[in-house]
Order: sequence, then structure tokens, then C-alpha cells
Amino acid sequence: MKALISIDYTNDFVADDGALTAGKPAQNLHAKILELTKQATEQQDFVVYAIDRHTIGDEYHPESRLFPAHNLAGTNGRQLFGALQAYYEKTADQANVYYMDKRHYSAFAGTDLDLRLRERKITEITLVGVCTDICVLHTAIDAYNLGYQINVPEAAVASFDAAGHAWALQHLKNTLGANIIEEND
Repeated sequence: MKALISIDYTNDFVADDGALTAGKPAQNLHAKILELTKQATEQQDFVVYAIDRHTIGDEYHPESRLFPAHNLAGTNGRQLFGALQAYYEKTADQANVYYMDKRHYSAFAGTDLDLRLRERKITEITLVGVCTDICVLHTAIDAYNLGYQINVPEAAVASFDAAGHAWALQHLKNTLGANIIEEND
């Protein structure tokens, strides 16, 4: 069994009016992320929505000093972007679909993600979402350290920092041994 981990593809990170939006580069991923999510769900792969969750006034969280408030619990900004939200709602009760809150960049930090993957005997993960050089990268680093095989479809990751995005793809490939899947692969 394989897993698709969809990272932070929410209104706050993707929509034009999002609190910490990656804008057009992230919006351009929508069709590919939706396609990969549908494919993984239909194949009965484990589909994980790893979504950043913050609360108003959390002065102890280090991101509160680095970024504007974003992905606040109970807000529209935390909803999945575009048709992905409706697709999630349609499939949420399936045993192979898991929506999880995360508090840190990595989907593994302080969560039960590793346990859920291992109990399903998953060794190969595909990462999609935003931001390539922040949450996708940190999730990949933890996945590498935990021994997972990592795939990253280039057409399904983006950042608000083009240079950071390009650097992260190279780092994922050359340092973490991730399989960077190009659109024509």
C-alpha cells in the first residue's frame, strides 16, 4: 500500500485572498492535486490531508513571530482549496482517508502519522501541496529519517518563493533521494 500526503492545500495558502497565499503558483496545482487525490482514493491508497492548524493569540507558537495568522481553527482559510474540499467531504468516511491537524511544518512532528503509515505497512509516500520549501520539505526530511521512499510530483507542489521552491526540489532529490516526478514522466 502507498500513501498520498496532501499538505496545507487550503484557502489561506492558495486563494488570492489567503492570509499566507502562494497565489497563482499554488492555484495552478489544483487540477493535478485533485487528479492525484482521486486516483489514490480510488486505488485504495491511504490518503492523508495534513493540515496546518493554529489558534488566535497562540503566543507560544514560533510561527506567530514569522508569519501572519493563518489556517486558524474554524475559519474559511483552513478549508481545503477549490473542489478539493467537496471531494474530501464526499470521501471523508472512507477507511483510507484521514484528515489530520498539524501544528508544525512537518506532518510527522507531534502527530500520529508515522504510526498510521506503519500500521498499514506503507513504505512509499507521495507528497503534494504547499509550500515546497517549508512544510513539504520538512515533512520529507522526517519521512527520509523514518525510512520512507519519497515521491514528489513537480506539478503538484509550489511555494510563494520561486527560488526556495527550486532549491527545495533539488534538495529533495539530491539530499533526500526523493523521486521528483516531472510532468512527462
